[in-house]
Parts: sequence; C-alpha cells; structure tokens
Amino acid sequence: MVVVTPGQFKVPMDSSEITLESVPAVSEIAAADWDACANPAPSPARINALDAPGSPDPATERGAGSKTPYNPFVSHAFFSALEASNSACARTGWGPRHLLARVDGDIAGVVPCYLKSHSQGEYVFDRGWADAYERAGGRYYPKLQVSVPFTPATGPRLLIRNGFDSHEIGTALASGLIALCGMTKASSVHVTFARELEWKFLAAHGFLQRTDQQFHWHNQDYGSFDDFLASLNSRHRKAIKRERREAVANGITIHALTGSEITEDAWDAFFAFYMETGSRKWGRPYLTRAFFSLVGESMADDVLLIMARRNGRWIAGAINFIGSETLFGRNWGAIEHHPFLHFEICYYQAIDFAIRRGLKTVEAGAQGEHKIARGYLPQTTYSAHYIADPDLRRALSDYLRRERAYVAEAGRELGEAGPFRKTAEPS
Repeated sequence: MVVVTPGQFKVPMDSSEITLESVPAVSEIAAADWDACANPAPSPARINALDAPGSPDPATERGAGSKTPYNPFVSHAFFSALEASNSACARTGWGPRHLLARVDGDIAGVVPCYLKSHSQGEYVFDRGWADAYERAGGRYYPKLQVSVPFTPATGPRLLIRNGFDSHEIGTALASGLIALCGMTKASSVHVTFARELEWKFLAAHGFLQRTDQQFHWHNQDYGSFDDFLASLNSRHRKAIKRERREAVANGITIHALTGSEITEDAWDAFFAFYMETGSRKWGRPYLTRAFFSLVGESMADDVLLIMARRNGRWIAGAINFIGSETLFGRNWGAIEHHPFLHFEICYYQAIDFAIRRGLKTVEAGAQGEHKIARGYLPQTTYSAHYIADPDLRRALSDYLRRERAYVAEAGRELGEAGPFRKTAEPS
C-alpha cells in the first residue's frame, strides 16, 4: 500500500485500482452516494456481502437479490444530524474520519469512522484495556471508532454499494482501516455493533473478535398485543397486565407520535426528559437539542416518539427509530416518576407498535436483564478490534476468548429463563 497524501492512499487490485480517502465530515459526501452504500436498493445483480471463496457463508444473512433491511442509523441524514448539531464532533471527542473507497472516481464503499479521545458513548466497554495499556507505558488514545455515535444498535459497518464486488471493496476497507490507524497514530480500531458476517470477515483480516448481549423482542406473527400475551406463561402474563394498568392509573395518557405529529413542542418536552434522566445516568447527556430538531426535519417518518401526558403536560417519553424490519428503542426520560411507566413507554408500547406495523424485531438498547420478564430475549452482539501493539493484542486475544465463552453460556442460561409458555401449559 502506497501513501499518496495524508488523506488518500491506494490499493492496487487485479481488475481496477481502489483509492481510499478519509474525510473529516459526513457533509463532504453527497447524501445519494452515502445512502447508496448504507441502504442499497434491491438489485438482482447484487453480489452477496463480503462473498468470496473461503469467506463465511453469506446465505446465513441474506441471499443474492434480496432486499437489505433499511437501517435508519446508517443513513446520511442521521450522521448529518449528529455532526451538524455538534453532538459528534472533535470538541466532544468524536472527530469524524469517514473512510471512502473509490473505483474510477466513484464511491463504492464507506465506513463511518471517528477518531476518539475517550471511550464514552460507545456501549462496548474498553476502559479496562485503556487503563492496563497506559499503566504499562502505552498510549491508548486516540483510537478509531467505527460505529454510530451514542447508538448501541446492530447494523452494517462496511457500507458497500450495489454493482461492486463486495469482497474486494470490503477487503480494501478493512485494509484501509488498519492503514488509517497508523496514519492517525491511533492505538486501535474498534468496529462495534457490527453484523455477524462482518465480524467474521474482519477476523480474517486481523481483527480480534468480541461478543456481548442485548435483549430483543421477536414477533412471532402476532396479530395483536393480546396474541403476544397469550404466548406467555400465566405468571408473566398477569404481571404484564397489572403493570400496564398501573402505569396509566394516575390519569396518564399515552401518545405515539410520528411524522408531522412530532412538533417542536414535543421535542422541547422530550429534550427536557432526556437531559434530566441523562444527567443522573451518565453525568453529561451526549445529544444536543439541535440534534432532535434536525432529525425531526430530515427523518420524521423514521421516528416514533412515545409520550406520556398528565394534567395537560408531557411528563415522560421515549424515542424510537423505525427500520424496515426493526423498531430501535433509544433514549428515555421523565420529569415525573410513576410505577411501571418506563416499562409501558419503552417496552410494551414498542411491542404494540411493532405488531401493528408488522415489524420483525424490537431492539430495546443496551443491557437490562429485567427485559426478559417482558418478552425480550438475549441476543448476541458483535464487535471487532484491531490492536496495533502486538503485546496488547496477544493479551486481549486470550481475554476475549474467555469472555466469548462466558457470554455464550450466560445467553444460554438467560434464554432458558424466558417468560414464554411451555407447550403443555394451558393459555
């Protein structure tokens, strides 16, 4: 690989030359080019993602010509809102270094990437790695973070445009991340909340593999929330009915807003909830007020705002983003606290919306074993990590092997504790 300028480098390939470039803002990339890579339209000529002899079988994820599920978090509009609102910027420790792959001048692939000066807002925790490395005399920061800032939701990370050889472009992007790590004097590259296929692909290119778990709800072709309740054992079914009754017992009404129904008044109220709860939980909330207005302007139809009202004012709410197959639950907040209101707004209303919309999955964000009793089961999440220092890489490789075994066993045990009715149990 030959470095051409501080921002560009080239990778010679058999059929063409792929030029890689790092840019300091999503605004430097045309929305049409970014979105053609991030959420490509179905194409009969689509080469399966990262498919090549010896690669993991992509049929486990999708077949040729199938529609890639729409993911709102990897859209140009979402990254634009994060950066233009100064939520993700160099001042907050998220310096954009988005990686582009060009073939004959055309953008063929994108990796959303940030140069980080800390490990906040990522939800895949490596502070212990940083502490150990720095105690040993190393310098862990800056590091490169391939992710959607402040968003613990699985989605594509190597964004590849239809009509290009996915394996060839993917290989160039993986190599480009390693090169960018050296060019920026970063200690490491962290690709978090990747799809499993990308996780395996990056492992073949020298990245270490890490797993964790979240709790997701899966739609078993339910026709209504009552159909979902009927699938639960009697103890959990009764508990959920009681929680839903008590959540609105104090004259509270629940409102599901999307599109033009989300006014600036609603955003003002939600931001107050977000700041109040985020300040207690994290110390400093990540997202600015401008972020929500920008999302409301550019992505209103992708947003579901579930709000609670009492005595003529908004008192609590949760923001969700709507994909073609998944409802992604994100932030919650409240200025009044009532029993079970959090469960109603964040979990039960999300399930009800997903059933009515015909969505396959609800992802309710990071952590929370209490979600199991409410129908959300353990789901493995994947991240890949390139570590430049060979000694640190060796130590982490052994640690991650043991951690993966622990995560797998914990997921198995938690899955067995699910609330669903056994076959012989009457409904």
